[in-house]
Amino acid sequence: MKKSIFILLAIFIAAAAQAQPFQKGITTANVGVGLGTALGGLGKARPAISASIDHGVWDVGPGIISLGGYVGNTGYKYTSGSYTSKWNYIVVGARGAYHYNGFTSVPKLDVYGGAMLGYNIVKYSSDGDDMNMANSYGSGIGFSGFLGSRWFFSDSMGAYAELGYGVSVLNAGLTFKF
Repeated sequence: MKKSIFILLAIFIAAAAQAQPFQKGITTANVGVGLGTALGGLGKARPAISASIDHGVWDVGPGIISLGGYVGNTGYKYTSGSYTSKWNYIVVGARGAYHYNGFTSVPKLDVYGGAMLGYNIVKYSSDGDDMNMANSYGSGIGFSGFLGSRWFFSDSMGAYAELGYGVSVLNAGLTFKF
Protein backbone atom coordinates (compact mmCIF):
# COMPACT_ATOMS: atom_id res chain seq x y z
CA MET A 1 0.00 0.00 0.00
CA LYS A 2 2.79 2.45 0.91
CA LYS A 3 4.61 1.57 -2.31
CA SER A 4 1.48 2.34 -4.38
CA ILE A 5 1.04 5.72 -2.68
CA PHE A 6 4.73 6.52 -3.27
CA ILE A 7 4.41 5.63 -6.98
CA LEU A 8 1.32 7.86 -7.37
CA LEU A 9 3.09 10.75 -5.63
CA ALA A 10 6.05 10.30 -7.98
CA ILE A 11 3.64 10.56 -10.92
CA PHE A 12 2.31 13.85 -9.52
CA ILE A 13 5.82 15.26 -9.14
CA ALA A 14 6.73 14.23 -12.70
CA ALA A 15 3.43 15.63 -13.97
CA ALA A 16 4.10 19.01 -12.38
CA ALA A 17 7.04 19.54 -14.75
CA GLN A 18 5.16 19.12 -18.03
CA ALA A 19 1.51 19.25 -19.12
CA GLN A 20 -0.87 18.70 -22.03
CA PRO A 21 -2.77 21.69 -23.31
CA PHE A 22 -6.30 21.47 -21.96
CA GLN A 23 -8.36 23.50 -24.39
CA LYS A 24 -11.47 25.64 -24.23
CA GLY A 25 -14.48 23.49 -25.15
CA ILE A 26 -12.94 20.16 -24.05
CA THR A 27 -14.88 18.09 -21.52
CA THR A 28 -13.28 15.37 -19.40
CA ALA A 29 -14.97 12.89 -17.07
CA ASN A 30 -13.19 10.96 -14.30
CA VAL A 31 -14.42 7.74 -12.65
CA GLY A 32 -12.29 6.41 -9.83
CA VAL A 33 -11.66 4.69 -6.53
CA GLY A 34 -10.21 6.46 -3.51
CA LEU A 35 -7.79 5.77 -0.68
CA GLY A 36 -7.80 7.50 2.70
CA THR A 37 -10.53 9.76 4.01
CA ALA A 38 -11.06 12.55 6.50
CA LEU A 39 -14.70 11.48 6.96
CA GLY A 40 -15.39 9.76 10.29
CA GLY A 41 -16.60 6.28 11.04
CA LEU A 42 -15.60 3.14 12.90
CA GLY A 43 -15.06 -0.38 11.69
CA LYS A 44 -14.72 -1.56 8.12
CA ALA A 45 -14.76 1.07 5.38
CA ARG A 46 -16.45 0.57 2.04
CA PRO A 47 -14.23 1.58 -0.90
CA ALA A 48 -14.69 5.22 -1.87
CA ILE A 49 -15.97 5.76 -5.40
CA SER A 50 -16.24 9.07 -7.20
CA ALA A 51 -16.99 10.71 -10.53
CA SER A 52 -16.18 14.22 -11.71
CA ILE A 53 -16.50 16.26 -14.87
CA ASP A 54 -14.58 19.32 -16.10
CA HIS A 55 -15.35 21.54 -19.08
CA GLY A 56 -12.81 24.06 -20.45
CA VAL A 57 -14.45 27.50 -20.29
CA TRP A 58 -11.94 30.40 -20.26
CA ASP A 59 -8.45 31.00 -21.63
CA VAL A 60 -6.38 32.59 -18.85
CA GLY A 61 -2.67 33.19 -19.39
CA PRO A 62 -0.90 29.99 -20.38
CA GLY A 63 -3.85 27.81 -19.38
CA ILE A 64 -7.56 27.15 -19.24
CA ILE A 65 -10.08 27.44 -16.41
CA SER A 66 -12.59 24.60 -16.29
CA LEU A 67 -15.89 24.33 -14.44
CA GLY A 68 -17.55 21.08 -13.49
CA GLY A 69 -19.03 18.86 -10.83
CA TYR A 70 -18.16 16.06 -8.42
CA VAL A 71 -20.04 13.24 -6.68
CA GLY A 72 -18.56 10.60 -4.39
CA ASN A 73 -19.65 7.96 -1.88
CA THR A 74 -18.09 6.00 0.95
CA GLY A 75 -19.25 4.41 4.18
CA TYR A 76 -18.38 2.46 7.29
CA LYS A 77 -19.95 -0.46 9.14
CA TYR A 78 -19.16 -1.35 12.75
CA THR A 79 -20.36 -4.58 14.35
CA SER A 80 -19.82 -5.74 17.91
CA GLY A 81 -21.85 -8.73 19.03
CA SER A 82 -25.45 -8.01 18.10
CA TYR A 83 -24.85 -4.26 17.78
CA THR A 84 -24.35 -2.73 14.31
CA SER A 85 -23.89 0.89 13.28
CA LYS A 86 -23.45 2.34 9.79
CA TRP A 87 -22.21 5.63 8.34
CA ASN A 88 -22.87 6.63 4.73
CA TYR A 89 -21.29 9.72 3.13
CA ILE A 90 -22.24 11.28 -0.20
CA VAL A 91 -20.31 14.39 -1.28
CA VAL A 92 -21.76 16.47 -4.12
CA GLY A 93 -19.96 19.59 -5.32
CA ALA A 94 -19.26 22.22 -7.93
CA ARG A 95 -15.60 22.61 -8.86
CA GLY A 96 -13.31 24.81 -10.87
CA ALA A 97 -9.74 24.09 -11.96
CA TYR A 98 -6.82 25.75 -13.70
CA HIS A 99 -5.11 23.55 -16.33
CA TYR A 100 -1.59 24.86 -16.91
CA ASN A 101 -0.53 24.76 -20.58
CA GLY A 102 2.94 26.29 -20.23
CA PHE A 103 4.73 22.98 -20.85
CA THR A 104 3.94 21.41 -24.24
CA SER A 105 6.66 18.77 -24.68
CA VAL A 106 4.44 15.94 -23.36
CA PRO A 107 1.18 16.11 -25.35
CA LYS A 108 -0.60 13.31 -23.46
CA LEU A 109 -0.36 14.92 -20.02
CA ASP A 110 -2.76 17.36 -18.32
CA VAL A 111 -1.80 18.90 -14.96
CA TYR A 112 -4.33 20.94 -12.97
CA GLY A 113 -5.29 22.30 -9.59
CA GLY A 114 -8.55 23.68 -8.31
CA ALA A 115 -11.18 24.18 -5.65
CA MET A 116 -14.56 22.65 -4.87
CA LEU A 117 -17.59 23.85 -2.94
CA GLY A 118 -19.44 20.75 -1.81
CA TYR A 119 -22.22 19.45 0.36
CA ASN A 120 -21.59 16.37 2.51
CA ILE A 121 -24.74 14.28 3.02
CA VAL A 122 -24.28 12.08 6.09
CA LYS A 123 -26.54 9.24 7.13
CA TYR A 124 -26.00 7.35 10.39
CA SER A 125 -28.01 4.37 11.56
CA SER A 126 -27.72 1.76 14.26
CA ASP A 127 -29.75 -1.05 15.70
CA GLY A 128 -28.93 -0.01 19.25
CA ASP A 129 -30.12 2.66 21.67
CA ASP A 130 -27.60 5.41 20.90
CA MET A 131 -29.72 8.32 19.66
CA ASN A 132 -27.08 10.78 20.91
CA MET A 133 -24.68 9.39 18.28
CA ALA A 134 -27.21 9.93 15.48
CA ASN A 135 -27.25 13.64 16.19
CA SER A 136 -23.44 13.96 16.20
CA TYR A 137 -23.06 13.24 12.47
CA GLY A 138 -24.49 16.20 10.58
CA SER A 139 -24.54 17.02 6.91
CA GLY A 140 -22.99 20.31 5.82
CA ILE A 141 -21.24 22.53 3.32
CA GLY A 142 -17.49 22.30 2.81
CA PHE A 143 -14.75 23.93 0.74
CA SER A 144 -11.73 21.99 -0.51
CA GLY A 145 -8.80 22.07 -2.91
CA PHE A 146 -7.28 19.46 -5.19
CA LEU A 147 -4.28 18.78 -7.44
CA GLY A 148 -4.46 16.33 -10.30
CA SER A 149 -2.99 14.97 -13.48
CA ARG A 150 -4.27 12.96 -16.41
CA TRP A 151 -2.32 10.80 -18.85
CA PHE A 152 -4.14 10.00 -22.09
CA PHE A 153 -3.48 6.61 -23.74
CA SER A 154 -5.51 7.66 -26.79
CA ASP A 155 -7.32 10.81 -27.96
CA SER A 156 -10.31 10.04 -25.74
CA MET A 157 -9.23 7.76 -22.84
CA GLY A 158 -6.60 7.79 -20.12
CA ALA A 159 -5.85 7.52 -16.40
CA TYR A 160 -6.02 10.18 -13.71
CA ALA A 161 -4.99 10.75 -10.10
CA GLU A 162 -6.06 13.54 -7.75
CA LEU A 163 -4.98 14.57 -4.28
CA GLY A 164 -7.51 16.56 -2.28
CA TYR A 165 -10.62 16.36 -0.19
CA GLY A 166 -13.75 14.63 -1.44
CA VAL A 167 -14.83 11.22 -0.20
CA SER A 168 -11.13 10.30 -0.16
CA VAL A 169 -7.75 12.02 -0.05
CA LEU A 170 -6.33 10.22 -3.11
CA ASN A 171 -8.51 9.27 -6.10
CA ALA A 172 -7.30 7.35 -9.15
CA GLY A 173 -9.06 5.80 -12.10
CA LEU A 174 -10.08 6.29 -15.72
CA THR A 175 -10.61 9.59 -17.53
CA PHE A 176 -12.50 10.22 -20.76
CA LYS A 177 -12.20 13.22 -23.09
CA PHE A 178 -15.11 14.48 -25.22
